[in-house]
Amino acid sequence: MAAMTYPSDLKYAKSDEWVRVEGDIATLGISDYAQDALNDLVYVQFKPVGTKLEAGDAVCEVESVKAASEVYSPVAGEIIEVNSALQEAPETINADPYGAGWLVKIRVSDASPLADLMDSEAYKAYCESR
Repeated sequence: MAAMTYPSDLKYAKSDEWVRVEGDIATLGISDYAQDALNDLVYVQFKPVGTKLEAGDAVCEVESVKAASEVYSPVAGEIIEVNSALQEAPETINADPYGAGWLVKIRVSDASPLADLMDSEAYKAYCESR
């Protein structure tokens, strides 16, 4: 099995989402740990662009051969873009969870919940403890 990766420029939630914030835009995806646990992803269903979110709201559902799982926003804001390429090729999430496998972009209205997220070292320790 390939070693898990935990990029240090990201913040991580205990529910296995990662977020990268640039200005007021948050890019969200699922971690390497999550895609590995889910196994082969076969389907992604997004909330529509324009959906207003509170921190903790689901932004999409990913389905694998094993299970369906909701993906939650760690911030409040509005979905401004979805990675529609994943609807044709959801396996991209397995191959590149931190790059081409990103899920949604959110215009952040409340970034304060970011303070509760883990950095890469804390998230790595959290994953290894499970």
